[in-house]
Amino acid sequence: MTLLNVVLILALVATIGVLAIGIGSMMRGRDFDQQHSHQLMFMRVGLHAVVVLLIAIAIYLASSSQ
Repeated sequence: MTLLNVVLILALVATIGVLAIGIGSMMRGRDFDQQHSHQLMFMRVGLHAVVVLLIAIAIYLASSSQ
């Protein structure tokens, strides 16, 4: 397993974690959701961007090595 694969898996797990925290926050509502919903959404979108970029890099490297 290459370093790129490990980083990609960690980024995916982080995205899922932030998504789960955001969903839990919305289900509870209250103060935490009001204070942190924007930050959680921003983090999730940023992590999605990182994951898409890493996937694009992995595809490029896989196609160029053939």
